[in-house]
Amino acid sequence: MDDLFKTEPTPPLAEALRPATIAEVIGQSHLLGEGKPLNLVFRSGRPHSMILWGPPGVGKTTLARLTARAFDCEFIAVSAVLSGVKEIRAAIEQAEHFLAAGKSTILFIDEIHRFNKSQQDALLPFVESGLVTLIGATTENPSFEVNSALLSRAQVYVLKALTDEEMRQLLARARERVLRGLEFDEAAVDTLIGYADGDARRFLNLLEQTHTSAQAAGTQHITGSFVENALTLNARRFDKGGDNFYDQISALHKSVRGSHPDAALYWLCRMLDGGADPQYLLRRIVRMAWEDIGLADPRAVQIANEAAATFERLGSPEGELALAQAVIYLACAAKSNAGYMAYNNAMAFVKKDKSREVPVHLRNAPTKLMKELGYGHAYRYAHDEPNAYAAGETYLPEGMAEPHWYQPVPRGLEGKIAEKLAWLRSLDDEAKR
Repeated sequence: MDDLFKTEPTPPLAEALRPATIAEVIGQSHLLGEGKPLNLVFRSGRPHSMILWGPPGVGKTTLARLTARAFDCEFIAVSAVLSGVKEIRAAIEQAEHFLAAGKSTILFIDEIHRFNKSQQDALLPFVESGLVTLIGATTENPSFEVNSALLSRAQVYVLKALTDEEMRQLLARARERVLRGLEFDEAAVDTLIGYADGDARRFLNLLEQTHTSAQAAGTQHITGSFVENALTLNARRFDKGGDNFYDQISALHKSVRGSHPDAALYWLCRMLDGGADPQYLLRRIVRMAWEDIGLADPRAVQIANEAAATFERLGSPEGELALAQAVIYLACAAKSNAGYMAYNNAMAFVKKDKSREVPVHLRNAPTKLMKELGYGHAYRYAHDEPNAYAAGETYLPEGMAEPHWYQPVPRGLEGKIAEKLAWLRSLDDEAKR
């Protein structure tokens, strides 16, 4: 009688379409294609420990499960978010029971970067002994987040976000197996693919929401406007503390440095759309103005600071236009890192150099004793000299050669600065003759 009341839950679309074999995996052809690294691993008949590094929804968990199936291993899954050393020990005990029964174990740790050093260290002896084959999944750069000792015992494989064409293959499979009867126009497909952002799991969840909304609306024809109206479309993939965040700010900075205003605008808008703090972006924009433009166009710093003041006054979203205008100006401005390099070289010199004395003629002489000791004696007041320049005067510590740290570039205002400095040097040379 109990069976009359038992119902099997309907699995989510992402679970229902999870590949059962390696051949069914969509995407990651650079790893799974003929002659590619993971393809060769599956053919070898011998699994090895690995770290699967890639953005969400690209098949890390699926590949781990398929690895266990391909090598006839038991599969133990642990989430680093919810687990600690206690759960690791329990998994190891389970693996020991499997080994006693003649079965090897794949230990899958999702989001392994969430484990601290001691938790990662707890895995080492069991990976080394071969009791478990470790497969770790991470969205963060394992070079920074996984212990070097553990990393040296595992091969890192980089997974990529799915392409638009691969998303279309996934849609075709979903329509064939589950979403029978639904018709999607090109605008709907493009909208769904755009908001999935290379994440297959998100794409399938959006398809499932679309299916539910279509049933409620009594329609089988899905248009772009239907998708926009029926679904809550979240922002693009964006991790405010992870690699994706720093990769995008790096792309923004390099686009400005490379004088490409459209690319700079694209990355700025990507970050704003993803939820980046405009105040953080403004701090970086001010830094760009000083680091990559400097004295070639001092207005760049002024505009960057004014953009910050504008945003503080207007807030979001109106104030974000000021960020965009600043980024455009910086991208188009003359570029120079001469001041940046001069500062870095001077600081590096000072850090390793001895403490040199201030030349006597440059010292302050507020007391009679100091004047008697010669402090400030023979100092030449530049404003009293021709051209307001004391030609031939020295300002560096005694015995220190001219370092020539500042080398202005022949662009923008710095071109004029270079001409001025060259003229002043010529006056020095004449004074020394």
